[in-house]
Amino acid sequence: MIDLLVAGGGPAGLVTALHGARAGLDVVVVERRRGPIDKACGEGLMPHAAAHLNRLGVDPPGVPLRGIRYLDGRRHADAVFRTGPGRGVRRTTLHAALLQAATDAGVELVHNDFGAVGQDATSVRMGELRARYLAAADGLHSPIRRTLGLELPVRGPRRWGIRRHVHLAPWTDSVEVHWADGAEAYVTPVADDCVGIAILTSRRGGFDGHLRQFPALRRRVGGHAHGPDLAAGPLRQEVSGRRRGRVLLVGDAAGYLDALTGEGLGIAFTTAELLVDCLADGRVADYDRRWRQVTRRYRLLTAAILRAGGSAPLRRTIVPAASAFPTVFTGLVNRLAR
Repeated sequence: MIDLLVAGGGPAGLVTALHGARAGLDVVVVERRRGPIDKACGEGLMPHAAAHLNRLGVDPPGVPLRGIRYLDGRRHADAVFRTGPGRGVRRTTLHAALLQAATDAGVELVHNDFGAVGQDATSVRMGELRARYLAAADGLHSPIRRTLGLELPVRGPRRWGIRRHVHLAPWTDSVEVHWADGAEAYVTPVADDCVGIAILTSRRGGFDGHLRQFPALRRRVGGHAHGPDLAAGPLRQEVSGRRRGRVLLVGDAAGYLDALTGEGLGIAFTTAELLVDCLADGRVADYDRRWRQVTRRYRLLTAAILRAGGSAPLRRTIVPAASAFPTVFTGLVNRLAR
């Protein structure tokens, strides 16, 4: 019998598989799509996420990131990472590196649809495959989460992300976060001749329409060739729990607040390792509690920034406050970065 079946071959699923292989488990990943998979993503790895990949022997080419810079058109605030640089990496480049690492580790990849999920006291089935446990890493709108009855309704405003690659040399060695009323634009260098721009907003419309809210950024990137736009959302996903019997949720499937802190991949990698630790220790019942423990700092800080950003008067104070209190701003950034 398979020890660990992973539904979803994105970064969360592949890192789960890599940790499983390192723990001596027989791991099979099921993913319908082939080859490096692209998606709307900020593409910035915080320092602890880059370090996590390094521990797994995964070193995707990219651009070192010195820190985070907030801008609002009049002021700016800089926070330098204290534990070493992060890395800007194109999503397809990251995925290709993880696919190669999983193959080298002996992980079996099955290109197929997931199939129906069922379980009993000793195993879980997905289609024709049977395993001791199933890690559902099937993304933000996880069908498995919904099938298991773990999805909750989300109240309040919903946010979406739109990403575009612009082909020009990076002008910054940090992730720039440009703030406007009702939207942020995240600029991440991902190659010597490419920057990624991800816009997060609760308003409808295309990339160019939203870019008009950031005149300085629009002037800088206007007229340069760019790739296709990719969108994702709604971003916020609520769950009642992250385990149902022998099925455990990981990555975006385990619930998501927002992309504004750039912690999606870091949280996915950390909780993927936690999931495998719980299996190896025979303490699967502890997974949800321990998941909430290791993500608590991220969830509290992200929720606080979201609340501030949801109020127009408070939103306008975010960059001025970060500029006026650089030590506090740097401390908050590094609490997330470690």
